[in-house]
Amino acid sequence: MRGFSVRALQNLTKNHTPDPSMTGQQKRYLRGLAHALKPVVNIGKSGLTDEAFKQIEARLLTNELIKVKVMEHSPFSQKECAAKLDGREEVAVVQVIGKTIVLYRPHLEEPMITLPGE
Repeated sequence: MRGFSVRALQNLTKNHTPDPSMTGQQKRYLRGLAHALKPVVNIGKSGLTDEAFKQIEARLLTNELIKVKVMEHSPFSQKECAAKLDGREEVAVVQVIGKTIVLYRPHLEEPMITLPGE
């Protein structure tokens, strides 16, 4: 890991922008909307299984913005889960805070959330 400090690597993970076209203002707007949401999918001791991906997919079809909770006994950390979810099925990881991951994917036909600057 020559050339990268530990702090720089942590910041890369923390501030990872999956969609380069998503601006900071748009991410901030989505974080504000997600504040009132409760986690709708829990990642437990079985980890990120196909069933977990199906649940996330189903929730993103009805809600463009969801929270996923990584439980204590999960074999993956929240950052590992975010990395596995990032870009899968065009899902954008908006924020990783504590054990919670905020995911966003706009509906293709009828988007419910209008991002600022679009």
